[in-house]
Order: sequence, then C-alpha cells, then structure tokens
Amino acid sequence: MKAIKSTSLKKVLLFAKPYKSRYISVIVFAIMLSIFAALRPYLLKQTVDSYISTGDKSGLLNYILLMGTVLVCEVISQFYFVYWANWLGQDIVKDIREKLFTHITSFKMKFYDNEPVGKLVTRTVFDIESIAKIFSQGLFMIISDLIKMIVVLAFMFYMNWKLTLIVLLAMPILLYATRIFQQKMKGAFQEVRAQISNLNTFVQERLTGMKIVQLFNREDIEYEKFKNINAKHNKAWLKNILYNSIFFPIADIISSLTLGFIIWYGGINIVNGDSITTFGDLFAYTMLISMLFNPLRQIADKFNELQMGIIASDRVLELLDIEDQVQALGTQQAGHFKGEITFEKVHFGYIPDEEVIKGINLNVKAGETVAIVGATGAGKSTIINLLNRFYEINSGTITVDGININEFTLESLRRQIAIVLQDVFLFADSILNNITLNNPNITREDVIQAAKDIGVNDFIMTLPNGYDYNVKERGVMLSSGQRQLIAFLRAYVSNPSILILDEATSSIDTYSEELIQTATDKITEGRTSIVIAHRLATIVNADKIIVMDKGLIVEQGTHQELMNQDKGYYRNLYYSQFAVESEEDLN
Repeated sequence: MKAIKSTSLKKVLLFAKPYKSRYISVIVFAIMLSIFAALRPYLLKQTVDSYISTGDKSGLLNYILLMGTVLVCEVISQFYFVYWANWLGQDIVKDIREKLFTHITSFKMKFYDNEPVGKLVTRTVFDIESIAKIFSQGLFMIISDLIKMIVVLAFMFYMNWKLTLIVLLAMPILLYATRIFQQKMKGAFQEVRAQISNLNTFVQERLTGMKIVQLFNREDIEYEKFKNINAKHNKAWLKNILYNSIFFPIADIISSLTLGFIIWYGGINIVNGDSITTFGDLFAYTMLISMLFNPLRQIADKFNELQMGIIASDRVLELLDIEDQVQALGTQQAGHFKGEITFEKVHFGYIPDEEVIKGINLNVKAGETVAIVGATGAGKSTIINLLNRFYEINSGTITVDGININEFTLESLRRQIAIVLQDVFLFADSILNNITLNNPNITREDVIQAAKDIGVNDFIMTLPNGYDYNVKERGVMLSSGQRQLIAFLRAYVSNPSILILDEATSSIDTYSEELIQTATDKITEGRTSIVIAHRLATIVNADKIIVMDKGLIVEQGTHQELMNQDKGYYRNLYYSQFAVESEEDLN
C-alpha cells in the first residue's frame, strides 16, 4: 500500500509542474517560518539570562524590540505560507477537475451503462476537494512541521544539550503512538470515503427517480434503506472520531510529562547552583518543548488529511487511468454529407458473446426517409448508437457517402448527425440555451427564424419570457410534447446532414403531434432521415421501411410492398399494432 500511495502522490505532484515557482516559494516560506518560530524562545533565553537577571534596562528594551520584529516576520511568513499553499492546492485541483471532466465526457456509452452517476459525482466533486487538502493541510504542513522540528532541535542542542537529551527520551514513545494512530486512521478513512460514495449514489438516484418513489408509495421503504446506509456512514465517522479522541490526549500527556520533568530537573540544577541550567533555559524550553511536540502531534493530524487526500487521489487517478474512450483515430473532417449510409456485415453486442446486431447489411440512399420497425429489443436503437459511434462495432463496416465513419473525427461526424429522442433531456436553463446548447455560431435570430420555419415559434412565445423561459431541471416545467418540440427545433437549427428520430413522436398529445408532424415534414426535407417510430403516419410515408427482429433485418421495402407479402412480418405487425390507430393518423 505504501508503494501505491507513493505512486499516487507522485502523479498528483506532476500537476504542480506548471506552478513550480509557487511550489518553491511555499517551501521557502516554510523554512523562514520555522527559523523565526524557533528564534523567539532563544531570544527569550538571552533576554532572561543577559538582561533581566542583570537589570540591563537598555539591553532589555532592544531585545524586546528584536523579539517583536521576529514575531512580525514569523506572522508574515505564516501568512504567505498558508495562503500560497492553499492557492497552489486550489489551482492544482482546478486542473485535475478539468482533466477529469474532459476525460469522462469522452467515454463510450457502455461506461455509463455500468457506472452509477452518484459515484462519478463523488469522484468529480468531493474526492477532488480532498486532493486539495494534500497541499493546503497535508503535504506542505507536514514539511513545515518537520522543518520546524529540525530547527527547534538544533536550537535546543545549541542552548542545552543535556536538557535536550531528556526531551529526546520521550520522542520514541510519541513516535510509536503516532505510527499506530496512522495505521488505524488509514483504514478508517478508506471506509469513510466508501460510505460517502454509497450515500451520494443512493441520494442521487432517489432524487432523480422521485416521481417513481412517490408513485409507487415507496417513501417508507426508501427511508429505511437510507437509514441503513446513513448508519453505516455514521459508524465509519465515529470510528474516525474514536481514534482521534484516543491519540491526542495521549500526545498531550506525553508532552506535559516531558515538560514537567524538564522543569524538575532544571530546577534542581539551579537550586544546587549548577551552572549547566539557567532560568532562561527553563523559560525557553517551556516554549521549545511545545514547538517540538506540537508539530509531531500535528503531523499525525495532517497525515490524516494527507492520507484522505491520497485515498481520494487513488480513486480519481483510477478513473483517469481508464481507457474506455471511443477510438478517435479519424483525422478527416466531415463536411456536409450527401447522406448515403451503408451498414455491411455489422456485428455488435453490448455484452461479450451476446450479439444484439447479427451481421446486418443496410443501405440508405441520400435524401431518403427510412423507417425502422420491430419489436422491443430487435436492435432498432442500437443502429442509431452505432452510427453515432457511441459504441464500437465488433466487426463489419459503417460508411457515410462511401467513407468509413472511423476515418472522420468524432466531433465533425456527430456535428452532421442530429437525434431527437423519445425521452428528451433538457438542462436547467433557458429555452434558447437548450436549443443552441451555447453554440456561439447559432444566434438568437437563427433560432427564432428556425422556430418560425417549423411552426413552433407561437408555442414558445406563449411561455413566460418566451425564449428566455427557464425550463428547470430536466425540463420539468414543460409537457412531454413541448419538450419534443424543443428537441425538434434543437435538431433543426444545427442544420444536420442526417436526421434521426428515435420514437420521437410517441406518448404525446394530439395538439403537440400536429405541431411535431409539421416540424417533421420540414426538418426531414432534403436530408437523409432515419425514423424509429410507432406512429403509423410516420411509417407509411417513409421511402423505405426496415423490419428488424432479434438483431436481423427480416424485411425491407415500402409500406405497400411489405403489405403485399402474405404472412410477412411487417404485415402481421401492422395488423397487431398499427391498425388500431385511427384513420386520422393516416391523413
């Protein structure tokens, strides 16, 4: 574990390279702070022995002024040391957080299929904040305390080596107690971080799914689960508190006993007339013992912060070390596609040895509107995921305009493909920003004109503040149909070469459906469109219908061609599912 921690700390310290000058400055101020701190007791000894004992008022005043100057220098050094150490820590954390966010946004969708969102939030927010403590309350504080102990010991040996040897006799006991404390705290901190992650994951999932919790009257059940997780979290922290409650009183007792023995031994020497010890020594050692033992005591405390920061860095670095990104080997910039799409012998499975797509061949001509139908789990949405390279195919090729999609840069490829999903995700922001997604190349005027083109401007203007209306988290202030309209407008304003509608017209009201049908006709005009739909009107008007079953294309053709196939899969599907729709849907 020591090697692992050393490796983790080295990796974190690499992020300090851009701030090398500030890093060195922190060390310099730590040294200055230690020297000025240890110098005060020495000056106190000189003041007592050389001026107070002799009654030299002039010299006493000068030394008092000198002690005041040293104190001011110590305060200034401490200010810059603490401020710059925290500043350095926050800048490093900023860099790590930005790198981590960029890293996790490049992962394949498969990664998010298996990782709880709450865990990722813990890594990105709470664990990284703990890394900041490595610099602000851990590493630099330990370095500062170690330097202070060395300087203090040097002054102590210089002033009275015999008293210093007595002090050193107590050090092994305190060092042993510190070592035991560190070992116990290591396990306690690991348990604390694990329980924090579990707690965040649970709360995030329940808050996100609160509608389901209340709809199925699961408040009491979820409360009991939460109590159990919270109790484990509480237990982990209580273990942490227990170890602290034991160690620090022991450290204080050892320090007090050592000081008492020094006063006794030194006092006996003075009473016996032994010149080895002076009153100045006793005054100075009263301060020096505190300066020597308190840093050792604090090192144990700061080591806890360092330990927690390293444990957090292990978790963050583990995430940074994951290589689960979509292979971005393509270098060609995708321009505006004509839109011919070809799948050739494509195999794919979300889980190894369990194929969802079983060697399909598919050709969509430029400008065609193709509908894909089939039972749930047939592989319809998977085709969309593969075209966007959310997942990597196992074998085969997918081309657009005759060029393998792997040859395009991911950014340029996805810029030419717009998707409207059934479950529309909207951010807690204005309608305008949800449409443009803060793309500086799309102006407010562009959005308004696009809304007028597809017939949704009037709907938006009926909302308070119009395009500046805040839809809140996940768009809860809008109906499902209204969210769909926003999604259509978002797709249209991006001017894609290829449009994908993934069951985008299901579960909506009649009024919204009329607007969406108008929008659909407009945005599919002149571009290749792939439609996964349950609505009959969308399917029958398609240039081609692809029928899928269990990862295979079983039929394809126009609506009329497929209806003419006796006992055909589509014909049966039509009569069992689509024919129940009203005649109005056909018009």
